Amino acid sequence: MTDQCTAKPRTTAPAAPEAASPSRRSSPRRRRDTTRERTRLRPIDLAREHGLSTQAIRNYEEAGILPEAERTPHGYRVYTPVHQRALRAFLALVAGHGHRTAALIMRAIHDGATDEALRLIDESHAQLLDDRRTLQAVEAALAGLDAVPDGGSGSTLIGPLARRLGIRPATLRAWERAGLLQPSRDPRTGYRVYSAADVRDALVVWQLRRGGYPLEQIAPLIAHVRLAGGVAPVEPMLRDWRARLSALGRAMLAGAAALDAYLAYRTPEGPGE
Repeated sequence: MTDQCTAKPRTTAPAAPEAASPSRRSSPRRRRDTTRERTRLRPIDLAREHGLSTQAIRNYEEAGILPEAERTPHGYRVYTPVHQRALRAFLALVAGHGHRTAALIMRAIHDGATDEALRLIDESHAQLLDDRRTLQAVEAALAGLDAVPDGGSGSTLIGPLARRLGIRPATLRAWERAGLLQPSRDPRTGYRVYSAADVRDALVVWQLRRGGYPLEQIAPLIAHVRLAGGVAPVEPMLRDWRARLSALGRAMLAGAAALDAYLAYRTPEGPGE
């Protein structure tokens, strides 16, 4: 009986919650450390997201495209979400501004020269606007080319034609060697004489070169223009040019959004999601 009575009190009050045990739940300090560890990224973590190599990540850091990474006591690079967002911003900028300008923009940001970075962006937008105006000028110039007569009244020499287009005479000679122009020769002087149709062809070449088309793509088109006596074959190229400018404009918008997100993330108030 005594043994039975004394056995019951052995069911004591519950022990302290297991959460208090350091081995089962971290202290507040431990939780902060764990959170910090989760934000640590390796080069491979940044590389995988974009299909890059880890060497590319290291190269970007050395080039100033990414901010300088901290090192572990053993010398390993430690990246953070700041680097991750910088990489996203850079790659988004590349699509709209090209690798060189995107690198200059990111380097300026990390050098504390944000105004210079914005100026570089403005220059790209100004170039895009100029390209759009060029396209409009091409379309306007070509609109009346079908009506240009192939007669002697519109003939000119290489110097005046070069000045009209704002190019060197050597460029016109290069276009001739590529088969884009076929000027005749004055039988007395041997000088090149460009007829009205030659001037038309030179205008087409000049405008399409400004649009970024290589000579080898322009050559067959000029041959069609010359054969057909008009500029109808140019229209698909103009549509393609317009589409490329629109895609470039969208890419610049995406790059600006990614860069703005990166700048907001690294403000003095501290990063935030």
